[in-house]
Amino acid sequence: MTTGTASDGLSISYPRLRARLDALAEIGAIDDGGCARLALTDEDRLGRDLVVSWMRDLGLRVDVDEIGNVVGTWPADSTDAPVMTGSHIDTVATGGRFDGTLGVLAGIEVLETIITAGVELARPLAVAFFTDEEGSRFAPDMLGSLVFAGGMPLEDALAIRGFDDAVLGEELLRIGYAGPQPCPARPPHAYVELHIEQGPVLEAEALTIGAVTGVQGISWTELSIAGQSNHAGTTPMSMRHDAGYAAAAIAAFVRGLATEMGPPQVATVGRINVHPNLVNVVAARATLTVDLRNTDDALVTESERRLAVFCAELAQREGVTIEARSLARFAPVDFDAAVVALVEEVARARGLSTKRMPSGAGHDAQMLARMCPAGMVFVPSVRGISHNPAELTSDADLEAGANVLLHVLLRLASAER
Repeated sequence: MTTGTASDGLSISYPRLRARLDALAEIGAIDDGGCARLALTDEDRLGRDLVVSWMRDLGLRVDVDEIGNVVGTWPADSTDAPVMTGSHIDTVATGGRFDGTLGVLAGIEVLETIITAGVELARPLAVAFFTDEEGSRFAPDMLGSLVFAGGMPLEDALAIRGFDDAVLGEELLRIGYAGPQPCPARPPHAYVELHIEQGPVLEAEALTIGAVTGVQGISWTELSIAGQSNHAGTTPMSMRHDAGYAAAAIAAFVRGLATEMGPPQVATVGRINVHPNLVNVVAARATLTVDLRNTDDALVTESERRLAVFCAELAQREGVTIEARSLARFAPVDFDAAVVALVEEVARARGLSTKRMPSGAGHDAQMLARMCPAGMVFVPSVRGISHNPAELTSDADLEAGANVLLHVLLRLASAER
């Protein structure tokens, strides 16, 4: 058995990790090397089945909970709180092959490396993938880990109706992943997630590892605008109640709001639908989503307030009605200081350049931080591109990140406390 400092020389098998990344990417493959595995679709089921088969091949105990989260534990008979890693395997409709999947498959690779080497640890290890992290089909995002951590009642989550009108609980049953394990779950001993940065900072600064300090606050709102459908040629501009124009005005306001507030505030209108969506008809209805983010929760609240004021003034001016529905609202999260320092220490010991940095994107780790000490490891994204088939991280950076994860988990699982 490998014990103590003898495990310091361990490294993951990158060819094995890469083979799994490529195999999973074939499920839901789209043009230009991207992936479409929306949560609880048939493609998601096939991806789940493949990942579960790899867990079982390693002799892990595979548990599925009531919201469809999957956890593989080693040793299989252990009931102690594990040191956990993981992420998600669902994607956006035009996703890449690394977002989420790297964290899950690197976790499996880390466990295989440790099991094969016969390392004795004080604590069990676990690798998980969580349901509907992206929120692209069922809002909010990080839904599975939110329920796992007790942040949303299971019954409320199962009743969520997706953007395609599907019901989450019914889809879980349909694909065979409505499991018996209860939510919320027992807290892990610690949780560390490896993820691509999904932004340009590490590459721009020629750095390899991000020691993630926390996740910025996120607010998602759906706005429904009701106006009056009318003829595009005969209706004077001053007499229109144009839902399409109102949607466009909101989109322009949101962009200007982020510019005025300045970094790190960001704001996005990612989805707009109009009805009847005809070239010569003033739109009667429009729906759009607004995504507001900031590391300061007070500023997230301020951006929400200013959006609400603008919508009220716009509705009165244009003679339309605007109804707002909150899809998600998460406060900023600070990761455990000791875990952040450990990521930094492990990376530097391996001769890797590092940077402490916040995450602009939401991650399952922010939900696990409610339950246990948590942190994240970032690796660079080429040109900062993600949620796009062009998403790319170099082989060298993928391998470096997986090896940092390996040794962070070894340190956490070797500690007696």
